[in-house]
Order: sequence, then C-alpha cells, then structure tokens
Amino acid sequence: MDHVKFTPATPADVEALVQLRIEAMRESLERVGRFDPRRARDRFLSGFVPEVTHHIEWNGQRVGFFVLKPVAIGLLLDHLYIHPDYQNRGLGAAVLTHVFAQADASHLAVRVGALRESRSNGFYVRHGFIPVEQGEFDNYYVRPATNKR
Repeated sequence: MDHVKFTPATPADVEALVQLRIEAMRESLERVGRFDPRRARDRFLSGFVPEVTHHIEWNGQRVGFFVLKPVAIGLLLDHLYIHPDYQNRGLGAAVLTHVFAQADASHLAVRVGALRESRSNGFYVRHGFIPVEQGEFDNYYVRPATNKR
C-alpha cells in the first residue's frame, strides 16, 4: 500500500498510544457493555514495551499502531489498532503483510486475540487466522507457521 510505513515507538509515545487504543476499541467495548477508559489504559500500560511497538503511518500521519512480541510459540500480535477515521482503507492488511513476512522468514506461527463481539474477528479469519480458543471475552486465533524453505 502506498505511503504506509511502520516506525518504532518510544516511551514518550505512551499517552498517544493509550488514547488511540481507547478510540479504536470504544465501539466494540460499548457494544458488549465493557467500555471503561481507565481499565483500557491500565491494561495497555501494564504490558507496554516500546521495543516491540510500531506506529502505523499513512501519508505522513500516525493513524494506528501494532505490537508484535516474540513468544514461545512464535509471534504474538498483541495489539493492532487503527483510528476509526482510517479503518477500512487496507491499513490493517498492510500490517498483516508485514507481520506475515517476518513470521514466514523465521517459520513462526502468529497468534492474535480479538474481543468476541468485534468486527476484527472476521478480518483475522479473512487473512488466514484459524480459531483455536475462546475465552470469556476474547477469541484467539493462530496463523500456522509456514514450512517453505
């Protein structure tokens, strides 16, 4: 996708990331009666690691971010948020293309979770993720590792 790039986050970006996460999650969380900005903030801050966090920039503007963490089973796409004003423009697909290239280069699986009532569930399935588990509030998916050499 033209004019999309991923830039590393820094500790100084944390407040902007928290606000973006809250805006991106608001609709889905309100739908299930779980919207609580303080909880959303605390949850993000408890696991914030700048070294694995990247801004999504489109036409020079920060419009989202993703967090990709190495874990025992491969890679965990821990967060992928795009501001509501910029959703449905192919930005999430561009992130997944980037993530899959990293995973495929090392033959790693990619895991992701999504709020059960979120539209992101369909997005992940369309992009090759397979449902593997359902929690109280979230669905969990995996994109298997490739065996291509």
